[in-house]
Amino acid sequence: MTKSRCPAILFAAPASGQGKTTVACALARLHMRAGRRVRVFKCGPDFLDPHWLALASGNPVHQLDLWMTGESDCAQRLHDAAAQADLIIVEGVMGLFDGEPSAADLAQRFGLPVLTVIDAGAMAGTFGALAWGLQTYREGLRFAGVLANQVASPGHAEMLHTSLRAPEQWQGALMRSEAFTLPERHLGLVLAHELGDAMARLDAAADALAATPLGQMSVADLQAWAVDFEAAEAAEETVAAGPVSALKGKSIAVARDAAFCFIYAANTDCLRAMGAKIVYFSPLQASAIPPCDALWLPGGYPELHGKTLSANTTMKSSIAAHVASGKPVWAECGGMMALFDRLTALDGTTWPMWGLLPGTVTLQKRLAALGAQQLDVNGEVLRGHTFHYSTCTTTMLAATRTQAGPGRKLRGEGEALYVSGSVKASYFHAWFTSNPLAAARLFLKDGDA
Repeated sequence: MTKSRCPAILFAAPASGQGKTTVACALARLHMRAGRRVRVFKCGPDFLDPHWLALASGNPVHQLDLWMTGESDCAQRLHDAAAQADLIIVEGVMGLFDGEPSAADLAQRFGLPVLTVIDAGAMAGTFGALAWGLQTYREGLRFAGVLANQVASPGHAEMLHTSLRAPEQWQGALMRSEAFTLPERHLGLVLAHELGDAMARLDAAADALAATPLGQMSVADLQAWAVDFEAAEAAEETVAAGPVSALKGKSIAVARDAAFCFIYAANTDCLRAMGAKIVYFSPLQASAIPPCDALWLPGGYPELHGKTLSANTTMKSSIAAHVASGKPVWAECGGMMALFDRLTALDGTTWPMWGLLPGTVTLQKRLAALGAQQLDVNGEVLRGHTFHYSTCTTTMLAATRTQAGPGRKLRGEGEALYVSGSVKASYFHAWFTSNPLAAARLFLKDGDA
């Protein structure tokens, strides 16, 4: 079994919103500016943080999840990255021990050193207790220290440092600064490409981190965090496996713009590996979908662009013609929302949408669904997740519903899969590489599946 060795670090925290993404981006940017090869991964399902992490590192960012993506997939991706990189950074999800599997589970499985990021803006001595608790709660984790975020002053930083039972664990402090704050909204971080100063924010974060012990670590210092990554044992579970010709000769038009931007890089890689040609287009700007055999409408923010989507009647007609010709459509979450008759925003404004599914989608302030789920597609199971703030009112009956993964429980019903002619639509976000054959069937006519 082949091995690749590379310094690696997993950034974790006691909870969401502590600044993991900012610190991970800062470290990636700092080393990238020094000419080093940096590969970054995101623990768990997430579309938003990877946009920032990819900008900071200059490389695509893939997901690592022991259930959704699979242990062998994680192993192979880390092994391949280690063979090419000078540093691997993994950003955790939620709190260190939150979720099944958690970031701690991933770190323990692959021997990743864990560095905790704690928002210390409203604490002093308790910082040390929290850091100690995270470090000692579970045996077998490899810790690389703690970094304080949102610190008020050098004096405040000194109080935090002295509160540690193991002062050598101190990796420094980032002061409060609007210069490198990453703005948020209802689904998480604002996408990097929506901000004109995104790179400036990353550079400011990198500059601030450069003054900390973490930021001052040399290439030789980083070897203390080196990990041996083994290639996956079971080839049948890796991305490379799958029906390599299932989509041969098929072109798939993929919506990609500010309204439809929740696309896992691994998903498009999977489609290409099965022979598909990917053609991107913008429903916000283009007048029609490009010539294609199938259409993918991924998730995103149609609720923020209702006026523009509603006004683009030629795009609506083009999609309707595609459906009328019997060509497949896979629409997930935001993509599905745009297919309904109407979309109502938080302020009550209602926009006519594409009208290919009967009903209304309504945004709400409270989270409507969140969690890991799986979907049966003609006898083949796709793993994935759900995360949305809208609800759907429709006369359509669900063709089927997502189920909880093994050993998991759903809160209420699973997500509906709506089928209308050649259209398949759901709030469910699929991870294609969990079952390439099932993914291929989303883009094939029933007779071809």
